[in-house]
Formats: sequence, C-alpha cells, structure tokens
Amino acid sequence: MNRRKKKALRLPAILIGFVMIGAAFIFSLRSLANPILSQTMYAYQENPDMTKEEFINHLLPHAKELQEGYGILPSIVIGQAILESNWGNSQLAKEYNNLFGIKAYGNQNKVTLDTQEFVNEQWITIKGDFRVYNSWEESMDDHTMLFVNGVDWSPEKYEKVLTAPNYQVAADALQEAGYATDPGYAAKIKDVIETYQLNQYD
Repeated sequence: MNRRKKKALRLPAILIGFVMIGAAFIFSLRSLANPILSQTMYAYQENPDMTKEEFINHLLPHAKELQEGYGILPSIVIGQAILESNWGNSQLAKEYNNLFGIKAYGNQNKVTLDTQEFVNEQWITIKGDFRVYNSWEESMDDHTMLFVNGVDWSPEKYEKVLTAPNYQVAADALQEAGYATDPGYAAKIKDVIETYQLNQYD
C-alpha cells in the first residue's frame, strides 16, 4: 500500500513539472517573438495599407497645390498615380516612393526593376532604372516638373497636358506625347478618373 501511495503521489508531481516546463517554454517563445512582432507592427504603422478612398485623400492636398502652382489637373495626377502604382501597392511605390514609374537617368538615385513595355505589338518584360524618392509628395513634384520642363530634347513635350481644359484632353495629350508605351493608356486614365469621379477635384 505504501509503495502504491508513493507512486500515486509521484505522478501529480511529474505532471506539475511538465506543466511548469511547458509554461517556461511558451514564455521564452513569446519573449523571442515580441521584438519581431513590434518591428512588424511599427512597419505597418509607417506604411499602412490604404483603402482607395484613403489613397485619394492622401494625395489630394498636394495635387491641389501643384494645380495652383503649375496648372496640372488633380484628376490627372491622382489618376496616373492610381494606374501606375496600383493604388500605392506596387513595389516601386511602397519601397521607393515612385508613384508614376518615372525613369532614372545618369547619376540620379535609382533602382533597377522588371517592367513591361509594349513593343512591336506585344508586351515584353525588360529591366528598367527608376527614380527613388523620399516621399510620395516628392514623386508628385517630379512628375509635375516633367510636364513643366519636358525632356532635354523636347522641352515642350508635355505642354498640352498642362494647358488642357479638362481631363479628357489631358489624357489624350499624355498618349500623344508618349508618356507610356501602352496603346490604351489614355482610355485607362479616363476610365480611372470617371470611375472614381476624380474630375470633381479639378
């Protein structure tokens, strides 16, 4: 009887030991995981995934400032940003703050990424050098200054975009100036603007 009692007493003690070891193990896992979790949450707060409405509202104040300064229509700025960056979710927009797919030349701060171009009636994937910005607002500034200054070989290249009386004319001017190789680019810009009623901000 005494031996049986000793075995019966020993069994709960073993169980308690296992429980304590398990608790310590879980605690240590939480301690290890906490720094990683904190970093992930911090990164999310720094660059949160926005709703479509939030994305538009985020860009709108600076787009209005650019309109006042240079005449560019907010609907064009925001519409292109939506189309080019997939609502700010592209790698180029999220990691490098480039909303418009603006290429880099010379010694400009840049990153090389895959990009699709429409060449010889078909889409091909090539490597492209793209500008890197410190913020989306800086990207918007550079986008507008491209329209203002044009390019070295054609300073008036985008003049019709700036002087356009409405988004339809501006979108056609973008296509005509060759902003993108996509043959349906103007139609896509108009569709985005009309779908989300961006012209109300012009």
